[in-house]
Amino acid sequence: SSALFGSCKEIIKNILPRYGVEVTFVDGKNINEWKKAIKKNTKIFFFETPSNPLLELIDIKAVCNIAKKYKIKTVVDNIFASPVLQKPVLLGADIIVYSGTKHIDGQGRVLGGAILSSAKFKENILKPFLRHTGPAISPFNAWVLLKGLETIKIRVEAQSNAALEIAQFLDKHSKIEKVFYPFLRNFSQYSLAKKQQSLGGTILSFKIKGKKKEAFKFINKLKIFDISNNLGDTKSIVTHPTTTTHRILTENERLSLGITENLIRLSIGLETISDLKKDLVTALK
Repeated sequence: SSALFGSCKEIIKNILPRYGVEVTFVDGKNINEWKKAIKKNTKIFFFETPSNPLLELIDIKAVCNIAKKYKIKTVVDNIFASPVLQKPVLLGADIIVYSGTKHIDGQGRVLGGAILSSAKFKENILKPFLRHTGPAISPFNAWVLLKGLETIKIRVEAQSNAALEIAQFLDKHSKIEKVFYPFLRNFSQYSLAKKQQSLGGTILSFKIKGKKKEAFKFINKLKIFDISNNLGDTKSIVTHPTTTTHRILTENERLSLGITENLIRLSIGLETISDLKKDLVTALK
């Protein structure tokens, strides 16, 4: 899918081809594009849903059904939804990937990741690769992530409920052009979100009226939200995708994805919702 995290897209577009990997990008929302993109040498479908930063959704079950028909493996980046809100494996996915730094850790303390797959894939593909190339998480980082898993459900559900309330609040504000959040009733893929997610997630994005100047002015006036490109933290975070997560893309690439200079991404934490609303209202004045 073309709607990917900036660095991920850079790796797939410009680094993997150096090693002989052929890549075709599609509009992941359009099921027919997946079918049309299949070639004799197609081995993997890769996508994230919801996507970063516009929360675009891909029908996991529909794409996986196509993949299985052609004996193609499906890899799902489930970072935004987290293992709490969405279960890609139950919808037919073969491999699920996570950044452990996000919801699994929950407090932005360590770097780490996770790959979930069948025992056969782990034994035949993943285990030999890891054994002979050497990547390994440190014991301390692993311990932190395991401790994070103990509270992930209660954290993510509380943050998601707060995110919905914040999204509904911003959707009615006169200085907001548009809000992107899967569980908003006016979200273009609301029905799909309700079908494959239990809640809307901890992340929302919106376009403030104006341009980069207005976006930066708003961001710099916030007191509770930290300015960072992390997400899934118990601390609320604000991000400007154009100059952070997707800065590596060209302007035309960003615009083709709908990532404009007035786009702002919020990761909602566990602070009191009324305090977050007050912070947003003050920054919007």
